[in-house]
Amino acid sequence: MMHIDIITIFPEMFQGPFSESIIKRAIQKELVEIDIHNLRDYSTDKHKKVDDYAFSGGAGMVMMIEPVDRCISALKEKRAYNEIIYMSPDGELLDQPLCNQLSLVQNFVLLCGHYKGIDERIREHLVTREISIGNYVLSGGELAAAVLTDSLVRLVPGVLNDETSALSDSFQDGLVSPPVYTRPRNYKGWHIPEILLSGNERLIDEWKLEQAMDRTQKKRPELFSKLKKKKD
Repeated sequence: MMHIDIITIFPEMFQGPFSESIIKRAIQKELVEIDIHNLRDYSTDKHKKVDDYAFSGGAGMVMMIEPVDRCISALKEKRAYNEIIYMSPDGELLDQPLCNQLSLVQNFVLLCGHYKGIDERIREHLVTREISIGNYVLSGGELAAAVLTDSLVRLVPGVLNDETSALSDSFQDGLVSPPVYTRPRNYKGWHIPEILLSGNERLIDEWKLEQAMDRTQKKRPELFSKLKKKKD
């Protein structure tokens, strides 16, 4: 079973995404276990404060090291963790190969930052990995943690009804997915490609690969160039 502990100051933000769809199914099947921890519960301040001004001055507050350390230490008393991940805009960029790699991890912690960031000593001594979901800034790490969780949980064997579905997703082979169609065959004069009705699996697979290559080159040229360099 995959076990994910999420440290946050806004635990309610996870109620929606974690109580619906794939993640809900994974929890119900007991394939994944997710625990949400309110960082304020580990504050020694009577007002449950977890942030303070930066020593360097400037705008914005900084998340303090003590409550984070207390929380992680309490979690480590229950189990050993493969990774303690800080959701950070300057972390390594999340992509499908990284998702595939992390989906094999059994236990990990996701730390959601806020304000101007976290005390650097947390990154130096407590965090084992930093991950970003894109080159932009969010108001906190909760949405990023939800994205990462969803991308990993769907790869856990048994979560999807058709386990081969995840293997044909975009980016699994370095390409975006080819176009897909369903009934009716003809809608307002818009027809699906005849090749898909041929029943010839070899020709259909070749068509799908050609479409995926063409789409990747047009829509994501940086991926296409990367794939081309790898083949060369």
